[in-house]
Amino acid sequence: MTVLVFTFVLLLGNVLKEILPLLMSGQVKFVTVAQAVGLLVPFVWAFALPMGMLTATLLIFGRFSADQELTAVRAGGVSLLSLISPILLLSLALCTVSAAVNMEFGPRCRVAYNALRFRLTVGFSSAHLPEGHLIKDFPGYIFYIGKNRKGELEDLVVFDLGRKAVVRAARGAVELDTAHKRLILTLYDGRFLPEGREAGSFQEYPIEIPFDLSNKGPDRPGLDDMTFQQLWDELHERVKLIGPARADKREWLRLRAMLITPVVFQLHRQVAFSFACFGFTLIGIPLGIRVHRRETNVGIFIALLLTAIYYSFILVGQGLDTRPECFPQLIVWVPNFLFQVLGAILLWRANRGV
Repeated sequence: MTVLVFTFVLLLGNVLKEILPLLMSGQVKFVTVAQAVGLLVPFVWAFALPMGMLTATLLIFGRFSADQELTAVRAGGVSLLSLISPILLLSLALCTVSAAVNMEFGPRCRVAYNALRFRLTVGFSSAHLPEGHLIKDFPGYIFYIGKNRKGELEDLVVFDLGRKAVVRAARGAVELDTAHKRLILTLYDGRFLPEGREAGSFQEYPIEIPFDLSNKGPDRPGLDDMTFQQLWDELHERVKLIGPARADKREWLRLRAMLITPVVFQLHRQVAFSFACFGFTLIGIPLGIRVHRRETNVGIFIALLLTAIYYSFILVGQGLDTRPECFPQLIVWVPNFLFQVLGAILLWRANRGV
């Protein structure tokens, strides 16, 4: 029941913001909204499953303790560890479900949802120049854009396959010349990294690329929407594309950090998310016993607080995903380790009646 409630709440936020206004304005039919909701369900389960398991555990054991049933169970010769074994096994089973959702079904459904939303609302800039992954739509070039703020580009990397050079720029702007069917990408404040030669800097560098206007639509998902296998393939592709160290070693290391670390972070994030159900259950059981309350709102409040703490580490890691010196891929494992160790200690104390 708690999983269904959280699924509904998370779905409501996405649908109200992105799809429902189109339904109210008559731009889409109800069937399209239902399709969008169905595609979002596996995506939100990545968050709803751990939150639901934590909330259910707190509510059940809070009531169990408040009604003195735990005392009765102990008087009957049943230990707390024996009592909770089926629940721990259930949490491990849900970890398997979470792994499938996080690493395969969730990303694929999210990509399908984005494609549906694109057909309804999205224009050129976000379709062809998305953030965070390699763009191969244009012959002779491969692009990487760190940020795209409605056409204002930041942290750009251009792989010029013809010259076998890499161009890095702090800023950029894109212009679509429909008359001549070309895309003009202007780079500002950047550096050239030719293979085997010293780098050179520039203030402005325009690139003109032929562009087929009929080829509109998202062809590849962003890093956040890739499956585990796609991320693994993307990592190997980027390592191969960057190649061995260049003459400007310092600039090459910055380039490697910009392209490689975000993919490694996403791989660790998907795996770490899969163990959230077990960590939440392990800490939820002793906390429910200690709270010793019948009220549902208390259990929900504690669940939301613990969830906020857990996902705050994820957000911190995501904010540092281009800074390998901060080890963002290890930050996502901190809440799992913290919750499991703290939960095991509290559970041991509760079993001893401390």
